[in-house]
Amino acid sequence: MIKIIMPLLAMLVLSSCVLTKVVTVPMRIGGAVISIVPGIGEGIDEAIDSAADTIDTIPI
Repeated sequence: MIKIIMPLLAMLVLSSCVLTKVVTVPMRIGGAVISIVPGIGEGIDEAIDSAADTIDTIPI
């Protein structure tokens, strides 16, 4: 039974949506932290957020 369940769980976890989220979530957290900086933080946060959106649309 475990030989059937483990590959199915691995396929679910390693789907493209999860793989792109592994990359983009730390980017978005870093952008949120940087956005605290007065003056330039918002612009950098927007650039990081748009880059993360682009990575999310990559069909892996």
